[in-house]
Amino acid sequence: MTTPSIEFFVGLAENLDNVSLRRQKDTGVRTVLMTFKTLKAIEKFKSFTQKTYGDLRLIDDEGVISVEPSSIKFFFAGDEGDEIRRVECRFELIKDEHWERFMRFMNRYAKANGMGYQDK
Repeated sequence: MTTPSIEFFVGLAENLDNVSLRRQKDTGVRTVLMTFKTLKAIEKFKSFTQKTYGDLRLIDDEGVISVEPSSIKFFFAGDEGDEIRRVECRFELIKDEHWERFMRFMNRYAKANGMGYQDK
């Protein structure tokens, strides 16, 4: 059984802190915003020593979902302004079957990591 994971770099699972799901009423396009308080790849300088996928990989028992983020934003804090406060990774899912697969992944990930769903 595969533990659901999220990776920017090969073999380095990141810890998701929050996910926000939105749907545009006029187009039906669904936008996913994943928030990470830290990225292990940056903290441990793995980005310089490990192979990158070039995309975001969501891995579970069904296989791998590969998505290309439409944006990745870094927010900094601290006295020197060099401590990562959070990282936001945004991507869009247009097809219903991609959305359904993503939701199955998120349910597995949430269950494995003690996260819950809250409808706003």
